[in-house]
Amino acid sequence: MGVGKSTVGRLLAERLGVAYRDTDDDIVAEQGRTIAEIFVDEGEPAFRAIEKAAVHRALAEHDGVLALGGGSILDADTRALLAGQRVVYLSMDVEEAVKRTGLNAARPLLAVNPRKQWRELMEARRHLYEEVATAVVATDGRTPEEVTQVALDALELKEA
Repeated sequence: MGVGKSTVGRLLAERLGVAYRDTDDDIVAEQGRTIAEIFVDEGEPAFRAIEKAAVHRALAEHDGVLALGGGSILDADTRALLAGQRVVYLSMDVEEAVKRTGLNAARPLLAVNPRKQWRELMEARRHLYEEVATAVVATDGRTPEEVTQVALDALELKEA
């Protein structure tokens, strides 16, 4: 959350000369409501099922840069599909997250005690992100352009 996946994803796509797609945007367009609204209306399990379908569809249809929601790696089938892909895990620490988002935005999983919940989410997910990642890129103190260049270098990709 707030790590810059959309911004960096767009920059990567632009520099590689490929299309960009974000599964969170796909979900909002398909459902006609925000992710926060889906969480409130239907709960996390229903959202995760919608997210899984959106991610699997995007992986099958899209050849460019694809940004995934932070919880999409919770699904074992999704992690298996990502195993054969180039995956960049954009990481940051809680202090950077506070600076970027204030941890007060409409984040359904951070509704109460955001710092503590962010830390718990990262402790539960970090090993899954690292499991699927081809490269881990720390975003702390870096501009989106710097993160993009580090990701390109880490993946050994050349600009278009």
